[in-house]
Amino acid sequence: MNSLSPSKFLGIPENFSAHGGQVDHLIDVVHWLMIALFVGWTLFFLFCLVRFRQSANPKACYTGVKNHISSHLEIGIVILEAVLLLGFAFPLWKDRTDTWETVQERDPVRVRVIGYQFGWTYHYPGEDGIFGRIDHGLKTGNTDAGIDLDDPNGLDDFTSSVLKIPVGRPAILNITTNDVIHNYAIVPMRIQQDAIPGREIPMWFTPNKKLETSVVCGQLCGEGHGNMAGQMEVISDSAYREWAKGESESFLKRNTPQQATASR
Repeated sequence: MNSLSPSKFLGIPENFSAHGGQVDHLIDVVHWLMIALFVGWTLFFLFCLVRFRQSANPKACYTGVKNHISSHLEIGIVILEAVLLLGFAFPLWKDRTDTWETVQERDPVRVRVIGYQFGWTYHYPGEDGIFGRIDHGLKTGNTDAGIDLDDPNGLDDFTSSVLKIPVGRPAILNITTNDVIHNYAIVPMRIQQDAIPGREIPMWFTPNKKLETSVVCGQLCGEGHGNMAGQMEVISDSAYREWAKGESESFLKRNTPQQATASR
């Protein structure tokens, strides 16, 4: 962002995602439009105060405006706002949705993000890269991911209270919740998604710098909403692979005896 960026002046955090520059640009365009409208309408208001003051117009006129200048101005503003929507917002939305197929071909990191009152649980697919079956009947509490250990694909799955992802690789987060509606928001990544009970909704982004930050709930979800903040770490790809491998092996070792016992 440059020095003439309204969003930077208003204190928006630094961008850490590949697509974030487009979002910041759209935010700046909207801010400049709002500034222009504010200045324009303020000048018009001041003009009216002077032009139609009581001393200059002792007798009220009830005929109103006889030309169509105000109508033309209103139509012009509507057209300008439509251009902003069609020319900026829609192309940005299209670009984001069209990258879904490409993202899946770039060895993305996949994580299930599970919201609950008042925190987040992260479910990783393990070394095999395949999520195990989810059985909501197995959940012992709101923090439980509900992994079915009778499914061999779930034995190496692991959970974490911290979201760790590698820099430079796309991350696909499947957002869901175990109780009420939440909203998973990562402001430095310029992305957020509602967490809705019974649904898993993907959101994706590519971190372009290392980072330690907080993730927050952007949807009023109860008395502890203000404290519903999680932790996110963007680390090197090698460090991520080492961490994920260690966690996966640890959970596999822990879960295998349970699976063997359950099969008897």
